[in-house]
Amino acid sequence: MQVNTLQSAQSGGIGDMFDALVEAEGSGAHRHVGSAELLRGSHATRNLADAAHYLCVLHGRHPGVIDFAATKTAHPAARDWLIEAGDGFARERAYLTKLTVAAGPIPSTPGQAECESAVMGQRHALEMLAQSDRNGCALGAAIALVLDWSAIRHVLDHTAERLGLMIPQVKLPDDRETRTVAMAVAETSGVERAMAFGAQQILQQHRGLWDILEARRLARVDL
Repeated sequence: MQVNTLQSAQSGGIGDMFDALVEAEGSGAHRHVGSAELLRGSHATRNLADAAHYLCVLHGRHPGVIDFAATKTAHPAARDWLIEAGDGFARERAYLTKLTVAAGPIPSTPGQAECESAVMGQRHALEMLAQSDRNGCALGAAIALVLDWSAIRHVLDHTAERLGLMIPQVKLPDDRETRTVAMAVAETSGVERAMAFGAQQILQQHRGLWDILEARRLARVDL
């Protein structure tokens, strides 16, 4: 994210900062996420299955980002939010698993081993981030995950429609509640910076995953 954008967001408070980060750097801003090739093209089923499989690698294992963040966040204002987010994301994890099972084997793609290694590395990076001892970092990562999930869920729901599966209701905390928690926890500039760092890192990993998925789609064009 450009420095001036982040500074502008910070001047409006931590809630505005998160909104600006997700809008500029989140999954919804990536060209592959809303592309016709992913959602509606002739190979959309294959491309969506690929996305579901790799999202499951990144976020389908327990404990995940939110679970780790709950063990690293002592602020009482975040307690109920973390419980709700953890329970809600457990449902999302089950949904991811159901989609990958229904989608069948991961689409054959040149460079498969390298892609799997890269995404496993991303998952490890997220786990390390969510276990950071820097006050606010893990919670910032968890908040960014929840805020960015709506764009990811849009892709997952397209996958479910293609596969004829029921789409479950999202049970994650809403954006307003999430912003309120962020503002309550960010009591110092140091905590705010740590939360911003955690958020940026989560969004960077998500964009990296969409880069990989787009590259995989292009590699399958001639198959």
